[in-house]
Formats: sequence, C-alpha cells, structure tokens
Amino acid sequence: MYAIVEIAGQQFKVSKDLKVYVHRLTNEEGSKVSFDKVLLLDDNGSITLGAPAIEGASVEAKVLQHLKGDKVIVFKKKRRKGYKKRNGHRQYLTQILIEGISATGGKKATPAPKKEAAPKAEKLVEAVEEKAPKAPKASKKGDDLVIIEGIGPKAAEALVAAGIDTFAKLAKASADSVKEILDASTNKVQHLDPTTWAQQAQLAADGKMDELKKLQDELNGGKAV
Repeated sequence: MYAIVEIAGQQFKVSKDLKVYVHRLTNEEGSKVSFDKVLLLDDNGSITLGAPAIEGASVEAKVLQHLKGDKVIVFKKKRRKGYKKRNGHRQYLTQILIEGISATGGKKATPAPKKEAAPKAEKLVEAVEEKAPKAPKASKKGDDLVIIEGIGPKAAEALVAAGIDTFAKLAKASADSVKEILDASTNKVQHLDPTTWAQQAQLAADGKMDELKKLQDELNGGKAV
C-alpha cells in the first residue's frame, strides 16, 4: 500500500517504514505528525483519487531529526563584464519516518507547517544566466565601442581620438584605415585585428543585438575563427 501525499508544499510517494526528507517542519524531534492532504491511495491495486484530497485519509509519521541538506554551489558570470560570483546554499530539512497510512476514518490532521525559505535562497538557486549585450544608448559622448568584440578601453580611446566615436562611423571605416589608427596610437593596441569591427558595428548601429551576440559567439577576440 502506498500513497501520494503533500507535505510542506511538496508531493511524495510514501509507504510504511519509509524515511523521507521534507522541508523543515516546526515539530520537535521524536514527535508524531499527521498529514491529511492525501492525493492518491493504492491499496493492493485498488486506486483511489482525491479531488484534490481524499476525505478521511491520512499519513501518520514520526519526526526523526532536523538537519541541513548537501551544499549546492551557485556560480554566476557575466560575459565581458569581469563579473564572477560564487555562493553556497544548504537547505533546511526534516527527516520523517512513515509509520502508517489510513485510508478512511482518520482523524483530521493538523496541516503540516511550512518552513520559510532561508534568506535569499531564491536568489541563490537562480539558474546561471548569460545576458546578451544591451542595445546601446546614444549620448553626447557617442556610442560605447567596447561592446564590439576585440575593442577594449584603450582601443576605444584611440578610435574616439581619431573621430570614430559611434557605431555608424566605425561601420563605414575600412579595416585598413582603422589599422592605421591603431598603429599610430601610443596605447599599445597595434596587435589588434579590426577585420570584423565594421561588420559588428553595423549590427550594433542597426540595433540587431541578437545577431551581434550570435556573431560574437563565433569570434575569438574579435577575429574570425
């Protein structure tokens, strides 16, 4: 005989003498606890479904211990932003022993208390996200040329000094003319290859940031692989 029961907001398939880890309960260790939100019962092949719970059915259990779960490592990183963050989280749990399943006639059980999530737990378990470059905002100082793969702060400074301060201007400039600007600069950027900069700048100028990100994923330091 087994049952599907909801305990502290989670659903479990339980049977007699089974040990289960659930979200932290407020009951003391060694105390008895009853759960009446039984969603399904299987009694030797005879299945009973609740709507949503089965009236009169309950699951009796004993609180064995309170503990913390295994540590979960959460690592966040943002591309080309120099942002890395590593956190750890251990969930508060309670181990219970299923002592019996009552199909009918069970006394009304006290609803299982729910443990509030640990502080900032939701933020810690967020999936690792890689944010696409945001659409550039025009300003009096021009566009942020660093968005272009291969252009760092020093290269951007050299281009702006030469009058190329927007994506549109960079898109119109030939790779040879840009290379001459880099070679003449004192910022030690002569090693950079501007072959794909005009193509990237055109996508940025047109606001096609998804296509720009796709292209940059295929590049290596601004160079075509």
